[in-house]
Parts: sequence; C-alpha cells; structure tokens
Amino acid sequence: MAKQLGFYFDQSLCNGCKACQIACKDKHDLPEGVTWRRVVEYSGGTWSRSGNTLSPNVFSYYTSISCNHCEDPICVTVCPTTAMHKNEDGTVSVDAGKCVGCRYCEWACPYSAPQYNPVLGHMTKCDLCADYRAEGEDPACVAACPARALKWGPIDELREKYGTVDDVEPLPDPSITQPHLVVRPHRDAQVSGTGTGSIMNPREI
Repeated sequence: MAKQLGFYFDQSLCNGCKACQIACKDKHDLPEGVTWRRVVEYSGGTWSRSGNTLSPNVFSYYTSISCNHCEDPICVTVCPTTAMHKNEDGTVSVDAGKCVGCRYCEWACPYSAPQYNPVLGHMTKCDLCADYRAEGEDPACVAACPARALKWGPIDELREKYGTVDDVEPLPDPSITQPHLVVRPHRDAQVSGTGTGSIMNPREI
C-alpha cells in the first residue's frame, strides 16, 4: 500500500496573509467564488474584573484549510457516480468525465473542500497539486507560505514528527472523516466543538 499523504499546519506561525490561498487560486486558475484553500480568522474573548478595573482577555488566530484527503472521505461515500474517488496515495480527486455536478459531495464535506465550478460545469477540489508532486515540487500552497506554516508528506511521518492534534477550532469534529491533517495549535486555540469565539470572515470562506 502506498504511503498516505496529508498536510501539517502550524497554527502558531500563520499570520493570515493568505499567500497560500492566492497561490492555489492562481495555480489552478480558479474563477470567482471557487477557492480550494481558505484562511479562516477565529476570534473571541471576555472581560475580567479586578476591583473597579476591567481587563480584556481576547484572542485571534488563523487557520489555513483545504481538502484534508481524509481516511474516510464522506465526499466519496455520497458521490452517486463514483466521480469522487480516493487514489492509492490517499489523495481524493474528481473524475470530471463522471461528475454530473449534483453537489452532494459539497454539501456533505465538513471542510467545504469540493466546490462547484460553473465555468467547467462540474465539481473541483484540491488534489494536493498532483502535477507538481509528480515533478518533485511542493504543492503551491506549501511553497508560497512565507511563514513556513504548511508542510505536506506521508501522514504517518507527519504525525510521528508533529503529533496527532486535528481537533482545533474552527475545524469540525475530526471523527466525521478522519482527516489526514496534523495541527500545531495556536497558544489560544480551543478544542473543536468547545470554542467560545466566532469566525470573523465568513464571506471570504
């Protein structure tokens, strides 16, 4: 069995510059409204009182997210034509010739990874830049990150080196699809489903 690939994301290094998002969009010539990699701003906080003094306790951090090429990809499960499929290396791709654009995969995916391209008339998504990888290059998003917050590789090796955390707000519960993703949490990060913050840029994602 081929090594199963995935992403590592260092949330503590990401400054929300969106270079990864722009590089992905440019590399794949994606139209307006189709964004395979998105950067989410998550913020919140409270006030604490000490006598007559109120002090803010606020936080804000960013999460770069795309397809996580999950162990149990729900997009593949719900696809009625087998257009959405998992490759030997664990990456999930769309067969444009089979896709009818029903968008079931888009509605099912908790990461909003599959996206309908109205120009092409079918679903599209991140394939971890298969063409770049075939030439020995990094995926566009990884290469573009100025903070080096993104890495890719065999998920077992990434987990051995960086740990197994993948349940950080605002990401969904990882038990849904078992994502091939490792996150180094921001110092203020909260566990998925327990967050007290809010997504501050919903129209961008």
